[in-house]
Amino acid sequence: MSSLRWIEADWPVPPGIVAGTTCRTGGVSTGPYASLNLAAHVGDDTAAVAANRRQFISRCGLPEEPGWLAQVHGTTVVRAEEARDGVEADAVVTSAEGRVCAVLTADCLPVLFASMDGKEVAAAHAGWRGLCDGVLEATIGRMSTPPSRLMAWMGPAISQAAFEVGDEVRDAFLERDPAAAGFFERNPPGRWQADLYGLARLRLRTAGMTQIYGGGRCTFSESDAFFSYRRDARCGRMATFIFRDSTL
Repeated sequence: MSSLRWIEADWPVPPGIVAGTTCRTGGVSTGPYASLNLAAHVGDDTAAVAANRRQFISRCGLPEEPGWLAQVHGTTVVRAEEARDGVEADAVVTSAEGRVCAVLTADCLPVLFASMDGKEVAAAHAGWRGLCDGVLEATIGRMSTPPSRLMAWMGPAISQAAFEVGDEVRDAFLERDPAAAGFFERNPPGRWQADLYGLARLRLRTAGMTQIYGGGRCTFSESDAFFSYRRDARCGRMATFIFRDSTL
């Protein structure tokens, strides 16, 4: 078993906030799920997933196991105190110390939030549909901190070069905000390359946020580091997580 790797979020949060994204290495899963698959819903062996989750909790220093949401590409946001396996939601928020907010992805965009005073954190899963429908705005709206006092970090997602979509996706975004047109490029077959990172930045800025970090990684092209549903179809999932720990 290779060593577990994770990417620490690079943003100017106050001391005591731990945040980042796991890579695909360091677990016991095999085949298309090799090796640190953290999702129980993708067809992997349940014992392997449980072992991977224990490894994740231990190596990343989590104070508890997250409540693993049933993500449905929607806009429902729950409190971490309410989150548990099978709850349908795509974002989780908390102001409680020691409660972990986490989402699972493999091309979709994970976005972490933290208040500038370090007292409130959140995690959101933003595939194109959830992003278009407002999952980031819903997450901000569920937090007690005003947007101007929040910062966001965008974890690994599929890049614009790898994310081809049809007219219906572009049209859906432009119906919400015509400025979204700047984040779609026409490709030779006549379809569109969509910039999830750019679309998310647009939504966050429109919501009143100015401190936005991360972006630039590509789950599709970095096959040694990340799972990618679009690349492989059958694959595992990474976890993007955040929690508060005042002892750090």
